[in-house]
Amino acid sequence: MKHFYWTLLLVLVSFSGQAQYSGGGDLNPDLLTNQEALKDFLDMRFGMFIHWGPVALKGEEISWSRGREIPKDIYDRLYLEFNPELFSAKEWVGAARAAGMKYLIITSRHHDGFSLWDSDFTDYDMAATPYGKGILKELAEECKKQGIKFGTYYSICDWYREDYPVVYPSDDYTFHEPKEMDAATLARMDHYITFMKNQLKELVEDYNTFLLWFDGEWEWAWTHEMGTDLYAYLRGLNDELLINNRVDKGRIGMEDKNRTARFAGDFATPEQQIGAFDNKFAWETCMTIGKQWAWKPNDELKSTKECIHTLLQTVGGDGNLLFNVGPMPDGRIEQRQVDILTQMGQWLSINGEAVYGTRGGPYLPSEQLVSTHKGNKIYLHLLKTPGKKLKLPMDKGVTVKSASFLQDNTSLELIPDDEGITIILPKQLPDKIATVIELTLDSPASEISLITL
Repeated sequence: MKHFYWTLLLVLVSFSGQAQYSGGGDLNPDLLTNQEALKDFLDMRFGMFIHWGPVALKGEEISWSRGREIPKDIYDRLYLEFNPELFSAKEWVGAARAAGMKYLIITSRHHDGFSLWDSDFTDYDMAATPYGKGILKELAEECKKQGIKFGTYYSICDWYREDYPVVYPSDDYTFHEPKEMDAATLARMDHYITFMKNQLKELVEDYNTFLLWFDGEWEWAWTHEMGTDLYAYLRGLNDELLINNRVDKGRIGMEDKNRTARFAGDFATPEQQIGAFDNKFAWETCMTIGKQWAWKPNDELKSTKECIHTLLQTVGGDGNLLFNVGPMPDGRIEQRQVDILTQMGQWLSINGEAVYGTRGGPYLPSEQLVSTHKGNKIYLHLLKTPGKKLKLPMDKGVTVKSASFLQDNTSLELIPDDEGITIILPKQLPDKIATVIELTLDSPASEISLITL
């Protein structure tokens, strides 16, 4: 047990030296994250990400294929052929609901600059396509009908507009190195930021987005001062709005480990990987169901088991999972993606109590097991078969009153000892993907120390 206590001490020390995101950053010290809105967001745990636009006609990656797989002049004219006649907001939102997802985030405007709504501030939008109208209003209304929270992704960079000073792709293009801006470049950015604020005001006031999910902040033209200013402007429109950390310059790499009160943002956004356990900072992993964000013919999809384990590893680490699908050019979500989502929802319909409204821990995630808790319950998610006996450390003075399978309420034998408990398991577990064991304690589970297995 000495090794366990040293590990626990190191975990606690690592948390104690960090400061939480403050919301508006160091330039807006009194503008704090709306904690009620943040709690509601974390309680949902599972959301749908949607990457979609005219690029679906080519089956290549959104934005990044512009000037790479698809010549710029061809990419920029794809909207003239974009006519998703089979788009159905009811089916999209229904797929999210069937998956057990509680919120939806769509790429209202990606790096390519194309807007999925009929914006008053650009002609490069859905209203200019053969389809002839935006899709966000219908999608937002359907989300409200089906009890799904509606949110929007918005790119800070825009490789289409002339007033945005970074050209992509370019030989001198850099992600992270700062560059001095002359007066003319600053003037262009001022003009561009006015355009951004006008569009974002539309999303907040006309479409009632509950969350703005920014991206593209890594380019040199966007500064810390611009990020904190934009955060404050948006919270002024709606104080309950949640805004991710990519509004500012606080993100370092895909692991997203840089968390300080200097930078604006309400939650962190590790990408295409499960975030490390962190119950001090709000975070959300974004990941695709396949290999590509936008739709790709015959893309290699994750198995249902891998998808469910991804969700559980994320929630067990105390994060949310924003899980991406890419609809086809005709507006439908590919049936094989829908099938996987439905299977995830079937698992959650039985085990959702151990996911929604929970916090990660107290047992730190491993390849074999993750845990969640709420009230006086701990939920053990078995990702692999542990054998006949499952030994668990437990804080002294805490009594585990009972253990049972969440799926069918079957009681399990408990053997306490000086270091914790041992659970006797049957030869056959009730769920081949992930069996959940519910532990009932005599005290709040949140009071238990973090434990490494």
